[in-house]
This record gives sequence, structure tokens and C-alpha cells, in this order.
Amino acid sequence: MIKLIASDIDGTLLPEGTDQINPEIFEVIRKLKEKGIIFAAASGRHCTSMYRLFESVKNDIIFITESGAYVNCRGYDMLQHVIDRKIMEEWVKEVRQIPGTSFTLDTKECLYTESKDEEFLELIRDGYKSTVRSVDNVLELEPTISKMAIYRKTDIKKVAETMIPRWEGRMHCALAGDIWVDFMNKEANKGNAIRSIQETLGISPEETMVFGDNHNDLEMMESAAESYAVGNAAEAVKQAAKYVTDTNVNDGVLKVMKKLL
Repeated sequence: MIKLIASDIDGTLLPEGTDQINPEIFEVIRKLKEKGIIFAAASGRHCTSMYRLFESVKNDIIFITESGAYVNCRGYDMLQHVIDRKIMEEWVKEVRQIPGTSFTLDTKECLYTESKDEEFLELIRDGYKSTVRSVDNVLELEPTISKMAIYRKTDIKKVAETMIPRWEGRMHCALAGDIWVDFMNKEANKGNAIRSIQETLGISPEETMVFGDNHNDLEMMESAAESYAVGNAAEAVKQAAKYVTDTNVNDGVLKVMKKLL
């Protein structure tokens, strides 16, 4: 019997960078909880974005945010990985030199950015609805960072092809959609986050179901016996998943969840 469902958000439950979620999922989440099945929203999004998106069921689910670096349930921190200050400083100085990019530093309270790109700022504030603080120099701050991310509107794979090989020995790095590359503590990923929840709640991989679409969901596929890629997923995710369901815009995840009812 399934006791835990974890689903990625952008590209899996809804279109990237929006809040266009089918409201029916909230009722399904409540009904699943009544049957003893816990839902975990697993995303690279900032926690404030996730809290707003799932406001109506925020006390009924577990939040896996920052691509697995921060896990919270009803205000209780179940897990938090942080990035070493020296690594952060070196990374920021390097990313500043990449043309056409913006970056964020994620804390529990907000996203910090130096970007002056209004389109980018509108995306993270109004699209993702994250709490954002714009500063002139992030290196003058002393925040506790859970995740760092590079944004580029086009050709993000080129950035990934350069940056991931340079940093994968010191951080966990993953392409997180068509416009993001994520960088976290070496131990931080969605799969490890799910395993920490399984251990805490006494839930086995055989009792776990997961859904994803992109490369930062690959470790999540390994944490569950019942793994699904949505129809629009990257080919690597489809190969890693046990099943392929319908696309995100056709409510592929919701269709499978409703079958459990």
C-alpha cells in the first residue's frame, strides 16, 4: 500500500514558473490523507513560493524545497543542508562573469539576488511568488544558504555544460528545467530528502510513489518503487522511471493520484 507520494512541481504538476495548478489536487490531497497517504511537494522552488502555492493544504503536506536542501512540515524543520561560505563566495564571483545570467541565493526566509533584470525579477516575484530581496552585493551579507541557482532565459544547457563539471566535485549540481541550474550541498537532493522522510515516518520505498520531469528528479526516482515520469519529461527521467503518465498540462500526476482513491 502506498503511504507517501512525492511530486515535483514545475514541469510536472504545472507549467514552469507559474501558479497554474489544478485546484482539484487540493481536495485529492485531503482525501488521500484521510486514507493514510501523505503528500510531499518536492521542488527546486523557494519555500515561500511553495507555501503560497499550497496555502489551502499547507498543514496537510510535507514541503521538500530548494531541490531537497530544505524539508519542512507544519513549521518544523525536518532537514536542512547548507552551503559552505567559502564555496558560496567563490561561486558568486564566477557566476557574475557569465553573460546573460542572473542568480539567486536561497535562505529559509527569502531569495537574495543582485540582478537588475526586470523580466527575471518579475518571474521570481510574480511567477513563482517567492519572497525576494534585491541587494547590490550578496557578499556583504552573512546568510545561511541552502541552495544557489543560475537563471538564463536561453541556452541554459550551455551554462550547465560549463558549470556542472567545474563544481560537481564540491556541490550537488543539476539542470532544473529549461532556465535553471541548481547548486546545493553535496548531500542535498530530492532523493535524500525523501529517504529522510521515509526514515522518520517508518515508510519503505515500496510504500512510496514519486513523479518528476527533469534531471533534478533523477535521485527521487531511486527512492521509490513506484516512480512516474510525466509525458513531457526529459528522456533521462523517462528511462529512470518505472512508468510514464500523461503530460503536466493534461494532469498526468492528478490522474494517477485519483486512482489511489
